[in-house]
Amino acid sequence: MSGPMIVEFGLGTSLRRGSYTEAAARAVRAALWRNSINLAEYMGVGKEDMVIDVHIGCARPDRVDTSVLAEVFPYGKTSFTVSEGGLDVARPEGTGNPTVMAQAALIVSVEVPHA
Repeated sequence: MSGPMIVEFGLGTSLRRGSYTEAAARAVRAALWRNSINLAEYMGVGKEDMVIDVHIGCARPDRVDTSVLAEVFPYGKTSFTVSEGGLDVARPEGTGNPTVMAQAALIVSVEVPHA
């Protein structure tokens, strides 16, 4: 396996529901859908051989369901680390769920068979 070859970043929010999972999923989508990654083809391996280490930062890491995040990825082998970070912004009126902001960093490698 080679080392990390691509790092992509994304920001996601949950404006009204206070969903940390949805904010994290939107951050992942922002990182994925903003780019066309042809790394697997370039390295001569299948897309399923891509290894994607997903790092999520949000104010309440315990509220992120990584099984939901795993469904966002169309291929590759994913692993997740969810840490404290991101930002919660209180509602101006002082009631209700905060606006939740989450960041995602996707670190992509490929498994290349030995020749």
